[in-house]
Amino acid sequence: MDSIISYPDRGPWGDKTYRGNCSGHVIKDLLTHYKPKMFIEVFSGGGTGRDVAKELGIRSIHLDLNTGFNALSDEIPQRSDFVFSHPPYWSIIDYNKVRGDYDPNDMSGNIPYDDFIEKLDVVNQKIYNSLERGGRHAFLMGDIRKNGVYYSVIKDMAWFGSLESHIIKAQHNCKSYGKSYGGGFIPIVHEHLLVFRKDSLWAIPVKVTRDIMQDLRIQKRSTWREIIWAFLEYSGESSIGEIEEFAKTLPRAKENQHIREKIRQTLNNGGFVKNNDLWQVA
Repeated sequence: MDSIISYPDRGPWGDKTYRGNCSGHVIKDLLTHYKPKMFIEVFSGGGTGRDVAKELGIRSIHLDLNTGFNALSDEIPQRSDFVFSHPPYWSIIDYNKVRGDYDPNDMSGNIPYDDFIEKLDVVNQKIYNSLERGGRHAFLMGDIRKNGVYYSVIKDMAWFGSLESHIIKAQHNCKSYGKSYGGGFIPIVHEHLLVFRKDSLWAIPVKVTRDIMQDLRIQKRSTWREIIWAFLEYSGESSIGEIEEFAKTLPRAKENQHIREKIRQTLNNGGFVKNNDLWQVA
């Protein structure tokens, strides 16, 4: 396998009518590459992984809500050296409607994004804990855009284990193909295949990200040029006196006794234009 994979057809494995199925070539290439003794598939969906494992002669177990396995509350029944999971994407396909019945533990349902990530973390930790030492969890997930907001699931979820590979999988036959978009919109036509390795029986490396909001006006690494750019973009145009009054409200002004001189130097070093004693962003 390479770090970029692309399969225009999904292959003969599994139920091709089952929405959300991944290409069987992904699973086949993973199993051929890693050669596991025991393969477990979580979120087995339309049976693609089952058919691939049967073709390759690899012992396997395939778990899904459709067949009675609740990934949130049930334990993975056997230890293994390789798990593949392709969870339902948040707010894309509601499998409650596909099945014709509602299950509160169906992660594809209409739930808040933060709840989806929390549930995904529960499942991923469970998968990691079920692995033998040296075992791997291959996790396939795409990014999502909803109501103009871009959601990166692999950024927001917790990572359990050592990241061994990050593979980009090209998507084919997406509903967005053939459509024209305006406003600088870029369609999502890729997925992420992350391979995590379990190196220790007891120590669990966990990586999480957090979102923070900083203020340019008090950020230590921001420069005078960046701050004045933002101020003039906000005001439209201002005199040096107005810029100076604003600058005196900044914490960094206490460390500089020559504010007006610093402002003049910044304005004259490029990135700004002067018109009738009023300064603007160039």
